[in-house]
Amino acid sequence: MIAPDRLANHHIGGATFAEPDAVVQWMGLIQAQDYLGALWAIGLRLPGVTEADIERALAARSIVRTWPARGTLHFVAAQDARWMLELLAPRVIARSRGRLQQVGLDEATLARSRQLFSAALQGGKQLTRAAMCQLLESAHISTAGQRGIYILGRLAQEGLLCFGAREGKQQTFTLLAEWVGPTEAKSRAEALAELARRYFTSHGPATVQDFVWWSGLTTADARAALEMAKPHLIQEALDEQAYWLSSSAPSAHEAPPTAYLLPAFDEYLVGYRDRSAVLEPAYARRTNNGGGILSPTILIAGRVVGVWKRTLKKGSVVITPDWFSAPTAAQEQAFGRAALHYGAFLGLPVTLADK
Repeated sequence: MIAPDRLANHHIGGATFAEPDAVVQWMGLIQAQDYLGALWAIGLRLPGVTEADIERALAARSIVRTWPARGTLHFVAAQDARWMLELLAPRVIARSRGRLQQVGLDEATLARSRQLFSAALQGGKQLTRAAMCQLLESAHISTAGQRGIYILGRLAQEGLLCFGAREGKQQTFTLLAEWVGPTEAKSRAEALAELARRYFTSHGPATVQDFVWWSGLTTADARAALEMAKPHLIQEALDEQAYWLSSSAPSAHEAPPTAYLLPAFDEYLVGYRDRSAVLEPAYARRTNNGGGILSPTILIAGRVVGVWKRTLKKGSVVITPDWFSAPTAAQEQAFGRAALHYGAFLGLPVTLADK
């Protein structure tokens, strides 16, 4: 029952939430290095919403895109950004010091960069990545060899910067303090307990090892967080492994076969160390293009049964499935309905293509 329970707790295809930021807050974090895919990850959990609706929520500052965990870009609810960064980013910063030294970034250079951006962005200003790098170069701080993105990422992890509104197709950077305004602080214990409660409620059934992977916490901190969250959770045992989920989790039931087109890096897959409950290990390589690039996946009855790709044409979107095994007629029909759902999200008519 792991896959159906996870599907229900992720609220994929559900109708529980009214606004995009409520989805993000429920999930805790939504991995977002693939910006357009992350918009769809929210859309999957908020039926009837469009890509433009979610971009408006980002521009309205209810959702923030930054680097809170594992050195990876995520969406986080605005009111959660500070306490999650304070809890999770220090370990990422500590582990990245060696790499920053390799590219010639020392504390003095980072301090100069902080001062430069604090002054340049003050008053709600937003600058594109190219403009931010040009600002560094004008101050004789080299951005060569990925130094620019390392500086931006480090200062975001420290809580100085975050992404602002898009300028056309370009992302901008701004000051986190001005972008989100005052938010409620949490003690470390409160933050650990809340993070564990969010994770096991939205991602359960999951193991403590899954939580360690997702959060980037030490095993000791993850176990302490779980212990504090236990009043809100129940335990299930499977193959002598303890899984945790909300004590008020929704019932897992749906009329099969319902298909969903998951984006690459959706939390349904990347939120777990062990993904075998929803993805047969024999097919894992079919979802991984190498170099850390994952493919969008086809989900039926909570399990991954193939991958898909989109091709944007003038005024339409072409969606091509690549099934792991020959689909049934019912599965093909379910895929077609899921493709129409994605097309509605984009506001485009859909054409289905064969691989």
